[in-house]
Amino acid sequence: MTDTNERPLRLAVDIGGTFVDALAYDETTGRVSLHKASTTPAAPAAGVMEAVRGLAEDLAPVAAFVHGTTLGLNAILQRRGADVGIITNEGFRDLFEVARAAIPADHMYDFSYAPPPVLVPRRHRLGVPGRMDAQGGVVQDLDEDAVREAGRVLVEEHGLGSIAVCFLHSYANPEHEQRAGAILREAFPHVSVSLSTDITREYREYERTSTAVMDAYIRPVLNDYISALEAGLRDKGLADPLHIMRSGGGAMTSGLARSAPLTTVLSGPAGGVVGAGHLASVLGIDRLLSFDVGGTSIDSCVIVDGEPSEVHEADIDGFPLLIPIFDLRTIGAGGGSIAWVDDGLLRVGPHSAGAVPGPVAYGQGGTEPTVTDAALTLGYLDAAEFLGGRMGVDADAAAEAVRHRIAEPLGVDTAEAAASVFRVMMARSVGALREITVERGLDPREFTLLAFGGAGPMLGPMLAREMGIATTVVPRVPAAFSAFGMLMSDLEYEFSGTVLRPLDEDRLAGLAPVFGELEDQARAVLAEQGIREEQGRLVRRVDVRYRGQEHTLGIDLEPGDTAAAVRDRFHALHRSRYGHAMDEPCEVMTVRVRAVGRLPKPALAPQEPARGPAVACGSRKAFDLATGAVAEFAVHRREDLAPGHRVAGPAIVEEGTATTVLFGDQVLTLDAYGHLLVTAAGTDSDTDREEQE
Repeated sequence: MTDTNERPLRLAVDIGGTFVDALAYDETTGRVSLHKASTTPAAPAAGVMEAVRGLAEDLAPVAAFVHGTTLGLNAILQRRGADVGIITNEGFRDLFEVARAAIPADHMYDFSYAPPPVLVPRRHRLGVPGRMDAQGGVVQDLDEDAVREAGRVLVEEHGLGSIAVCFLHSYANPEHEQRAGAILREAFPHVSVSLSTDITREYREYERTSTAVMDAYIRPVLNDYISALEAGLRDKGLADPLHIMRSGGGAMTSGLARSAPLTTVLSGPAGGVVGAGHLASVLGIDRLLSFDVGGTSIDSCVIVDGEPSEVHEADIDGFPLLIPIFDLRTIGAGGGSIAWVDDGLLRVGPHSAGAVPGPVAYGQGGTEPTVTDAALTLGYLDAAEFLGGRMGVDADAAAEAVRHRIAEPLGVDTAEAAASVFRVMMARSVGALREITVERGLDPREFTLLAFGGAGPMLGPMLAREMGIATTVVPRVPAAFSAFGMLMSDLEYEFSGTVLRPLDEDRLAGLAPVFGELEDQARAVLAEQGIREEQGRLVRRVDVRYRGQEHTLGIDLEPGDTAAAVRDRFHALHRSRYGHAMDEPCEVMTVRVRAVGRLPKPALAPQEPARGPAVACGSRKAFDLATGAVAEFAVHRREDLAPGHRVAGPAIVEEGTATTVLFGDQVLTLDAYGHLLVTAAGTDSDTDREEQE
């Protein structure tokens, strides 16, 4: 356990498309500090180091450093990964290109649809003799000479620096894959090698191949980045290892991140989800929707009883991935998203101005208006107070860009054009949240909205009005809430294997050896990360489905569980998730073991109650969505507000790195911890609070 007298600081850093957020927590004083720096796409580690320097020049007092990044995700989306080769079974070299021969849903009736160019061309896909059957038995021995020759062709003839290996049925017996990996690493030590069974031991050969290819695709990019960042942090005095967030929550050492880089692909947004789950538990919120609005995207997740929804298969830009990941809905719209007119229709995103050149108001060469430019035009943001006054922006240039690029083509005035940008944003956001609520039988009006990210507090109350959500919570330091969530994370890793057997007493008991093997791997990983036995915890889970179904639901196992108890919990979860249960027999598809290494976490401290009424520091004109007209908004500083204060809209609350906007039909109060609560004026919750005050 860390001696907080010697090393009291815990740091977390989250890279977004526009800004890097660095958060420091002092365990001795409880003080939280934030510093933002511009993202540096050409050299990502440089932006991180700049943000860290804003908090501490000397990192010797830092006991923990947790990092979340979307560098791997961006490499996939922007096609900036490594050139990859595939080695698979003889006769199956085209498996990755054939895929499932499925047409994307949005092109289902498009007879002119042509699939995009395959990521790995045929000349870079080679088959070798060797074969396992579905039970893991050896049908044909692996031809080791053929593996060496395939590696030579890919590396020496084609100049590739990264190879993915995936053999049929290796989930049942990874022996051939592991041997092929050893041969390739010995023969070509400078080449990155990704084995499918190092990432997942689950069936479905195409999905497993895709997972291995994506891991190989981003591995050199992420490893180079981690190396550069670690070197910079060491030079600043960081003694403890760097930890990287996992896409499914929890953190792992940078060494483990190097061996399985794909598990970090959504590590940035994962921090926000972890923080939202922790906050929901502390505040006693049973149903919460996280609403994370950054510079380039909006990420949302359903959290019930403090537990975020999680899946073990994701789809990123058309590539299926068999990795544990939070069930996020992401849309390409954020503060830096470009608003543009397409054949008379206003669109927002998915293109982003990013950090370079940024919105027009930044004065760095941007010419296309963004959501940030629209916010300045409508008066929601104060140019003089942008980023606490540390960054100069030009509101007039923003308004001129909105007028020229949007208002004139649409034939409306500038204010209406800027307001329309937010209406389009709201329509897209509502669609994303309906996917994870209404389409699963959940009523979003029964949820609380947690709005964070740089633009979340501005957009959250708008979204709540659109969807009929009663309460919007804006946490403390919302712009860096994802980084805060990283500080609330434990070390975690997951191991899995496909078993595919009926759910009955004998076969459930027969899973003990499989769990034992996975738990041995889990204990080794925890020990590698420096976790003592008393700090560690292993969680057993089975993925269960009705016979004949394709997809599963995860059920945690308790000591002494019977097959009947597991079936009952599965029926209840299926009924809760999909509105019904079935009489069909149940099957266990996959067994999983999650290794958790518990870490100390910052505590939420109650704030001193208000000693008088809330006093505005000024006012300015802004567009009120409640009336559809410009109105006078009272402006408050967040540091001047305390529990017990009540602010009626229209009003704006500024805190340097984020701005909360409430409209004429909304009111704002604060809870005991200083979180902002925005509700509809005249609702029962608002009346109750007013009576209590």
